[in-house]
Amino acid sequence: MCQPALLAAVLSAFPCLVFAQQTPEKIRILRYQPVLMRDGVKLYADVYLPVGAGRFPVLVTRTPYGVQRDGTHQTAIRYAQHGYAFVMQDVRGRYESEGAWEPFRNEARDGYDTVEWAARQPWSNGKVGLQGGSYLGHVQWRAATQSPPSLLTLFPAVASTSIYRNWLTQGGAFRLSFNYGWGVVRMPNRIMLPQYWHTADYAPESLKYATILPHLPLGDGDLQSADYAVRHYRDWLKHQSYDQYWREISDEDLLEKVKVPAHTSGGWFDIFLNGTINGFTGMRLRGGTEKARRESKMIIGAWGHGPSRKFGEVDFGPEANRDLFQRQLRWYDHYLKGVDNGIDREPPLEIFYMGANKWRHAGDWPLPGTRFTPFYLSSGGSANTAKGDGRLGAGKPAGATRDQYTYDPNNPAPTVGGNNCCGTPTAAGPRDQQPVEARADVLVYTSDALKEQLAVAGPVRMKLYAATDGRDTDWMIKLVDVHPNGFAMNIAEGILRARFRKGLDKMELLQSNQPYEFDIDMAGTANVFLPGHRIRVDITSSNFPQFDRNPNTGDDLGASAAVRSARQTILHTADKPSHIVLPVVPAP
Repeated sequence: MCQPALLAAVLSAFPCLVFAQQTPEKIRILRYQPVLMRDGVKLYADVYLPVGAGRFPVLVTRTPYGVQRDGTHQTAIRYAQHGYAFVMQDVRGRYESEGAWEPFRNEARDGYDTVEWAARQPWSNGKVGLQGGSYLGHVQWRAATQSPPSLLTLFPAVASTSIYRNWLTQGGAFRLSFNYGWGVVRMPNRIMLPQYWHTADYAPESLKYATILPHLPLGDGDLQSADYAVRHYRDWLKHQSYDQYWREISDEDLLEKVKVPAHTSGGWFDIFLNGTINGFTGMRLRGGTEKARRESKMIIGAWGHGPSRKFGEVDFGPEANRDLFQRQLRWYDHYLKGVDNGIDREPPLEIFYMGANKWRHAGDWPLPGTRFTPFYLSSGGSANTAKGDGRLGAGKPAGATRDQYTYDPNNPAPTVGGNNCCGTPTAAGPRDQQPVEARADVLVYTSDALKEQLAVAGPVRMKLYAATDGRDTDWMIKLVDVHPNGFAMNIAEGILRARFRKGLDKMELLQSNQPYEFDIDMAGTANVFLPGHRIRVDITSSNFPQFDRNPNTGDDLGASAAVRSARQTILHTADKPSHIVLPVVPAP
């Protein structure tokens, strides 16, 4: 392969090499190709091509992780072997590309300019698609909202559609372990730094995540490992609500400008699950053309940040894993090569039902015919821990009017599984919640054992009536499938920072001990509760370090150097019936 930019003499002598793989298909690579942006900055890309003259449909991947990163590099080879020109570009300010690195801020214009550059090249037939996952999926949305004329399709996998709403925060609560690990430890400068130092046994205690993440105030937390102020991290903390800073880079507000079909893919336990769902539903409702609305699709598996058979502590069986390369290849073959392979006529949605461990197609999200069914909380006043008297059922609450617990930020409920990713110090996925449910600051509401199976598939929401004696706090909700042997498998989760109860762009602190209604988005799931299983809802006020600890003071994000304990009250009365709403569907 051609050498990097620093070896200019070699580059000039050998602008490309032919690269043979194990298969008979050979490819050629054009190394270090300059792509001029509208402001004069040059971004550099490697171009993978089939051997021989010709013009080819183009796939564009834009990455902050380096164009020669293993995995993406192998993907580029495979697409070139299937007749595509594959452009893999370092985004602005990363690795070989010029300019300053500022996450998210330049990807729309740079993406547009790169798509149109690719369409004009002598090896291009002018038909361009976008490819990649995670940040590489986010930049697809950014470019597509600019309506580049040469773009025919995109396939954003495990990608955010709103950096504030489904990357930086969930329900306004700051995703501490991910944002710190990605934004401060790994991505502050031009190249990606390793994260292992902060989890390695031999690292000094002062540099381990267990020491760094509890640090207060968050506002200078970057100094704990980066040893200097990380500008973008401090900007994230400064802009704690959904303000203009975030609106400028939100794709969910611009989906009417995406004029081509988009195929999203994600996992029930991925950190960007909301982005996967919102991208699909947004395109179905507001895509910029009738074709884009009709033909956009989504697939969601029992995965985290990529396909797998086993995730967390659960093996979902041999059907669970999927080869997304083959799915993407069919998609691109249709939209960029004109192959009539029928993918445009398939049902728009394919989801994996946990419990039953089956894939099924559907016509939309929510699924047509869904019965949104409330399950109400009740107790005798002692729902604390799984051994308490918390009950979950179809009937309106009876018995005690409330449950209470004390949330102490100095002793937060620990993260056990859930929606996370990417080497953060907390393991994602379905994991046994029994250790968390043994805590007195966790309220647990459990149904009777089911006599018949109950299938749910779709968005999940919690309607919570609650009060706190502080000016602000968090409400953390988990939906749990309790197996007959006691294994408590988390299947959906949501959190709401109380000050955002009127909207993520409308902050308002609470009045002490005043009951409020909180509507908590729990993204969604697809699960079959089997006979003998129980449905459970867990409620607490922390999930650390996946989310930062609310100090209960009402201070701005990152400002509190001190915390206070909060006395929390959950209400379940006739006029304040706290309940979870489950999307009940026919069994798959």
